[in-house]
Amino acid sequence: MAFVQGRTFLMGSNRHYPEEAPAHRVAVDGFWIDCEPVTNAQFARFVGATHYVTAAERPLDPAHYPGAPRRMLLPGSLVFRAPARAVCLEDWRNWWRLEPGVCWRSPCGAGSSWRRLESHPVVHIAYADALAYARWAGKDLPTEAEWELAARGGLEDADYAWGDVFMPQERVMANTWHGRFPYERTAIGGFERTSPVRSFPPNGHGLYDMIGNVWEWTCDFYAPHAANPIEACCVPHNPRNLRSEMSFDPLLPQLRIPRRVIKGGSYLCAPDYCRRFRPAARQGQAVDSPTAHIGFRCVVRGQCAPPSADPCSGR
Repeated sequence: MAFVQGRTFLMGSNRHYPEEAPAHRVAVDGFWIDCEPVTNAQFARFVGATHYVTAAERPLDPAHYPGAPRRMLLPGSLVFRAPARAVCLEDWRNWWRLEPGVCWRSPCGAGSSWRRLESHPVVHIAYADALAYARWAGKDLPTEAEWELAARGGLEDADYAWGDVFMPQERVMANTWHGRFPYERTAIGGFERTSPVRSFPPNGHGLYDMIGNVWEWTCDFYAPHAANPIEACCVPHNPRNLRSEMSFDPLLPQLRIPRRVIKGGSYLCAPDYCRRFRPAARQGQAVDSPTAHIGFRCVVRGQCAPPSADPCSGR
């Protein structure tokens, strides 16, 4: 883990998506944060020690999903499947498939195995799965403010974790989509899906994959940023949204499923579709919905030295 010194910083952005605005100052105490997302190998040690079963490995309760077809309630997760040609970008069903049997153990579909991807971030992780791992490891999930402060790497109000240029001197800085989304991916980035952690340069705090590779869970419920002018006299201290009732998806009023904030973007973020490969970017994700591009990392708050990477690591 790396220590991030507490400070007041400018959170959010007024230059990109509306949910990132308004930019506002917040104060965050110092904390330790994992240098990279939790990997398949680390999560496997957790499961081996606790026999934990993830959300993607359990059938869904029909009472929580009125009217859903039975096939939609089977254990499984969402997998990205590239279409053969250009499709309407307003309908995510053109490239996402809910496939039975997909989970962290078989992250790419039937017949795949995490054992070929030990150093890749674990995916198909619902919020409760990430929290269970964090508590087992003696850690916690970061707040949105902690995560964003860490991702900025000491840079104030920069667009990216490394500065204001997406590819400085044509150098690829993160695992994101290159090409025309979702049907054409060029070889510029070097990876078709997730990449091994530490494949790209760290930010100023020595943290890897804060941008791209996989989205990461935070413990904040999703809601628009509260109005907080930059010049406000009272800066929020260690802000955290604990109000789940504000997080429900207004486009799905029949489903009262809370959403948490995810941050950082993923290997599916593309300049022509989803420019959320930035520290300020944010998105709401239903807590019960694992996918092929969401993982997590953990924090330990305070100045004290953190525990080892996990209780079985021997470090």
